[in-house]
Amino acid sequence: MDNNELLAQCEATAKSWLNGNFDAETKAEVKALLDKADKTDLIDAFYRTLEFGTGGLRGIMGAGTNRMNKYVVGMATQGFANYINKACGNKKVQSVVVGHDCRNNSRLFAETVANIFSANGIKVFLFESLRPTPEISFAIRQLGAIAGVNITSSHNPKEYNGYKAYWEDGAQVLAPHDTGIIEEVNKVQIDDVKWEANKELISIIGGEMDYDYLMAVKSAMVDQDVILRQKDLNIVYSPLHGTGRVIIPLCLRSWGFQNINVVPEQMVIDGNFPTVKSPNPENSEAMTMGMNLGTRLGADLVIASDPDADRLAIVCRDDKGEWIIINGNQTCMMFCYYIITNMKKLGKLKGNEFLVKTIVTSELIREIADKNNVKLYDEFTGFKWIAYRIRELEGKEKYIGGGEESFGFLPYDAVRDKDSPASICLICEIAAWAKDNGMTLYELLMKIYQDYGFQKEKAVSVVKPGKSGADEIKAMMENFRQNPPKSLAGSPVKVIKDFKTLKQTCCKCGEVSDIQMPATSNVLQYFTEDGTKVSVRPSGTEPKIKFYIEVKGEMKSAADYASASAKADEKAAQALKDMGVE
Repeated sequence: MDNNELLAQCEATAKSWLNGNFDAETKAEVKALLDKADKTDLIDAFYRTLEFGTGGLRGIMGAGTNRMNKYVVGMATQGFANYINKACGNKKVQSVVVGHDCRNNSRLFAETVANIFSANGIKVFLFESLRPTPEISFAIRQLGAIAGVNITSSHNPKEYNGYKAYWEDGAQVLAPHDTGIIEEVNKVQIDDVKWEANKELISIIGGEMDYDYLMAVKSAMVDQDVILRQKDLNIVYSPLHGTGRVIIPLCLRSWGFQNINVVPEQMVIDGNFPTVKSPNPENSEAMTMGMNLGTRLGADLVIASDPDADRLAIVCRDDKGEWIIINGNQTCMMFCYYIITNMKKLGKLKGNEFLVKTIVTSELIREIADKNNVKLYDEFTGFKWIAYRIRELEGKEKYIGGGEESFGFLPYDAVRDKDSPASICLICEIAAWAKDNGMTLYELLMKIYQDYGFQKEKAVSVVKPGKSGADEIKAMMENFRQNPPKSLAGSPVKVIKDFKTLKQTCCKCGEVSDIQMPATSNVLQYFTEDGTKVSVRPSGTEPKIKFYIEVKGEMKSAADYASASAKADEKAAQALKDMGVE
């Protein structure tokens, strides 16, 4: 389709909104897009319909088929409701859980979702106000619901909102349900949506579920004695204006921690996130207020959850007393190390335990698992795949933890999504254990590197917005497949894994073998002879292509960390350059 055809298509769709069953405010916004001389915004708003990706629906709020608004949410929910009723054969009244975060329009969208499900004869458990994403997952399982929806855009900028669809196991939808829902959604026209709620089918939930969830979080504790000895651990916490503001301090107190300090300015619920440029705890800027408070209070660590409280960030002091953010790979590595080490010490390892990580997460976790005879499973990016592995092994092997490089971890199986309340409590337990053994978190990290080897990871995202960006990302992936790199950072590529075809190629002998995975995914990985790993994947929820680089180094003592890290940065930069990313 050329640009003129695309524009004509977008204009036709936009005009149908002007004549359709939409409110006056939406029509005015659409008319303004049509009247603008520059048609870029019009095309971006209407060139496609938002699709379920690795995290469901996610997009900028506004009018249009490619925007998050009550009509797109409504049509998605009508399709979801149609799928539920079709899949369940209308044999009995099914139920769903609906929740939301702190974002602008989140309550409106959640109530819209609840109304439409109830209008389709489906019972709805609607949270009374904002709640963490992991509590939505927990509630689905606790209430025996067939599905759930959480209105959230996680850590994205304030302009975004999203729609996470869950199935009865409390995990985000996988095949065949994801494709089945999409098929039903694609059939829905605006006039098909049943907007009028059946109030008798909507139940408001809140405090009792909070208590049950809080008790479940407590089951992730490994060693309460160490917490009792270090109950005065000095903790600073920020919810970044989001859903963790009440439940996380409560969870910490229930574990036994007594010295919990919050960042007051960021305890205010606000979808505009006024104290940060972006509410992403991965960014040091978002942690500045917490670090400043931590300095004033002499805190042992500073922690934060993102707006929907599924991800966490950890800040601790380095060997010079300066605050540093423990990155996502290090976070996952530290959790896995502690769980294995202390379960073994307490006699809790029985031999059937397993960990899970994603394919782009640090290979150092495999070193830790292998040396301690604990199984480790590699899954695709997206926590729904970790949940998939938990479900597949339920009753056969015991899940003890799983995580990904993007600051998400789940230390127990009562929830089937990333869980910052449980993870924050556990990292505080780890800090208490380290302190009990005369170490800081930073010194514990150095010990892990010395015991298991040094590796450093780097992630780079190249943003390509709009229709032209999507086409460019597609072309980049095709070029990597047709013209793979021969070497990276001076080391020959020895293995190429293509998860779209589920084929692995040995570059030296040319042998091609199958990769055993539950589905395909548009991901490429390159492994070099010296242990460098480069992964490439387009994001399923954002207009970007991501590059993940992991390189090995030497570190004989903590004093070598800075030089090993600097050398690793140089090597990672060269590998990126070799991939054509400057």
